[in-house]
Amino acid sequence: MSKILSNLNDRQIEAVTHFSGPLLVIAGAGSGKTRALTNRIAWLIEEKKVSPWNILAVTFTNKAANEMKERVLKLLSVDDEKNSPTIGTFHSVCVRILRKEIHNLDYENAFVIYDAADQQILMKRIMADMALDPKKINPKAVLAHISNAKSQLLEPAEYEKYAHDYFSEKVAEIYPVYQKSLKQNNALDFDDIIMKTVELFKKFPEILDKYQEKFKFISVDEYQDTNRAQYVLIKALAEKYRNICVIGDADQSIYSWRGATIQNILDFEKDYPEVKVVSLEQNYRSTQVILEGANSMIKKNRQRIDKNLWTSREGGEKIRHWLADSERHEAELIAREIEKDLIGREYPLYKDNVVLYRTNAQSRVVEEVFLRYGIPYKIVGGVKFYERKEVKDIIAYLRVVQNQNDSVSLMRIINTPSRKIGAKTIETVRNFAMRNNLSLYKGLLLSDEIADLNSGKSSAVESFIKTIKDLQNMNSEFSASGMIKHVLDRTGYKRMLDDGSVEGEARLENIGELISVAQKYDKLEPGISLNIFLEEISLISDIDMVDDTDNAVTLMTVHSAKGLEFPNVFLAGLEEGIFPHSRSLLDRLELEEERRLMYVAMTRAMDRLYLIHARSRTLYGESRSNAPSQFLADLSKDLIEANFGGHGARTHISVSDIGETPVPVELDSGVDIALSQGDKIAHNTFGEGFVVDVNGGVATIAFSDPKVGVKKLALSIAPLKKI
Repeated sequence: MSKILSNLNDRQIEAVTHFSGPLLVIAGAGSGKTRALTNRIAWLIEEKKVSPWNILAVTFTNKAANEMKERVLKLLSVDDEKNSPTIGTFHSVCVRILRKEIHNLDYENAFVIYDAADQQILMKRIMADMALDPKKINPKAVLAHISNAKSQLLEPAEYEKYAHDYFSEKVAEIYPVYQKSLKQNNALDFDDIIMKTVELFKKFPEILDKYQEKFKFISVDEYQDTNRAQYVLIKALAEKYRNICVIGDADQSIYSWRGATIQNILDFEKDYPEVKVVSLEQNYRSTQVILEGANSMIKKNRQRIDKNLWTSREGGEKIRHWLADSERHEAELIAREIEKDLIGREYPLYKDNVVLYRTNAQSRVVEEVFLRYGIPYKIVGGVKFYERKEVKDIIAYLRVVQNQNDSVSLMRIINTPSRKIGAKTIETVRNFAMRNNLSLYKGLLLSDEIADLNSGKSSAVESFIKTIKDLQNMNSEFSASGMIKHVLDRTGYKRMLDDGSVEGEARLENIGELISVAQKYDKLEPGISLNIFLEEISLISDIDMVDDTDNAVTLMTVHSAKGLEFPNVFLAGLEEGIFPHSRSLLDRLELEEERRLMYVAMTRAMDRLYLIHARSRTLYGESRSNAPSQFLADLSKDLIEANFGGHGARTHISVSDIGETPVPVELDSGVDIALSQGDKIAHNTFGEGFVVDVNGGVATIAFSDPKVGVKKLALSIAPLKKI
């Protein structure tokens, strides 16, 4: 047996050695899907002599893509990336295509990619020009709607057909103006990257054919997380040869809020009736106890492809189920357990631990407690390195050097450091540029022709333009890291920060770190070095920034934890209205997604799993006492060890064990209504709700109105009606 097939189980070998035609690999959590995917790519090259040039593999994070690249090269015993297949994220692969082809859509190939902050700046400017009040129409909400439209491949004219209320009608007015502004800046936002590639393939069949010929064998990781745009893109590329392998798990589909649709994986067999289906069910990560708990919970979902994960890691410690008095007590229980586990160790491995939560707001108290206990931690999704002001400033300078029509970046740096080019001067130039249908940069070039600018202001603008032109000339001689150093010196930015303060020193250190990142591109030709550097950092996600070498406890949302694993997992905030989220309590499909999210959280654990909820919790400035998460009631008592941190041990806790006493309400009909877990109800006073649990004639109900929250009602007298 070749080394490519050694160390694979029978099901993995079946997936790896499938040659032509569509292949669906149902890969449960921790079942070695990355190994199957990478070994299949290596097998195609080594055994079937498929050219690496003809292979495309796409995934969702740079971290996963880089890991796949390294594994493939290692299996093939080569270290030359030039001979490796195309492996990358959807966005990075599409950017490569657009860099060569987007001129066909009347863009320059040196386009820039706007991040969320850039988009907001542009959107606020557009709304100001349209006299729209940002207090009445939230720019972030507008961008979210546009993003969702793009993930569904809805152009402005098509989106307008779906506008059904005041807000969506306003979005329909803004959307085309936003797209026009992006194009004037020769910029794409994140969603455009895939949408424009699909548009390119639709308008130019010969370009699609070129890439169909290039990518004769296509693999897609995490297929359950694809949205409409990604689905259409992959279907178009695979249409000619139909050699498409998709790997995923419907039980881990957790991104519907950003446009992902579980139907893509559920309907794959309809799209490709000749498909071969292979299920990977052996889990290599978790103990048998953790796996049984996760399996018993996810089986309550209807939208899934049935499978039964198993592991050779028999037994294992029971799942700990803790009750805390408050969110602070919850954090202290976690801190004490970590300390107890690491006591006496010569080198305590804090990095073996992760604290997971449903929303970022839950991290604050955990941080405070960890600081008090002296426990090192790192947050995924906190203030990101690339969002720090000094880093964004330098990147904005580099973007203007690369693309002078990028008006968002230009506006950011034109008076940073101060050049006496104030808001009034900028507005004067902007108005001149708009009247003459010019970009902002071209308006600045003609500043001496603007009657409303005095000679002093015109001179300041000319000095700034000279700085930019000097840097553009340097770009033909220096790599990305060299350009950052020149920007620091030539613009006066370094002098501005180097003021002797601790804050200034810290900011210079951050720019030093940016130079370290840029040095990775020093071997590339000048000009190209800067282009590739800017392109790659614009596609970086939260997970790509996780440093596996840091010896610290990781704090992150469950969404961010997807694809990761830790020996010890602490899952905090398991209360109705938090996890599952209050938005899901009246919608079965949303509740199923929350259950999948719980499944993802549980299956991150290798050895120990802690499930924690609190009697009361202050969140978003409001104190609440919610019932325990209904997901806890899905777990078998045999798998649970309850430990209430000194409150007395019990073997199991059900949803009905905690909460308010039954609320006396007005008599309705005197008839005992028959309800069961999962039913939707309506109450005369409290409104609509969701039955969490029924026990002894008393129903625990989560009401959709957050001010009402969770209540216990006697079924014989409560004015309830099934809906």
